[in-house]
Amino acid sequence: MGEIRDVTDDDFRETVLESDRPVLVDFWSVSCGPCRMLAPVLEDLARAQDKLVVVKMDVAENPRTSSEYAVSSIPTMNVYSGGELVKTIVGAKSRTTLNAELADFLE
Repeated sequence: MGEIRDVTDDDFRETVLESDRPVLVDFWSVSCGPCRMLAPVLEDLARAQDKLVVVKMDVAENPRTSSEYAVSSIPTMNVYSGGELVKTIVGAKSRTTLNAELADFLE
């Protein structure tokens, strides 16, 4: 059960790619309405379980990582496991839909 923390270009490798648990990275921006709608869903997800680490990355402040992973639409949620990108979810989702899409990482 955790809180969502910010990740940056500088600590992405250590925080995300070197994590011993799968990590969901929410690529977002302050100016993105759907991103703001998704925020409470992700906060609830982070608090309700401890198998998946949830972090967020502001694409405007961290263009290197978002470019490297070809994030062209926000919100985009990438799941990384073992240092590799294993799933991409684009767009705001309900908690039910997000849980279904992330089921393999939450069990």
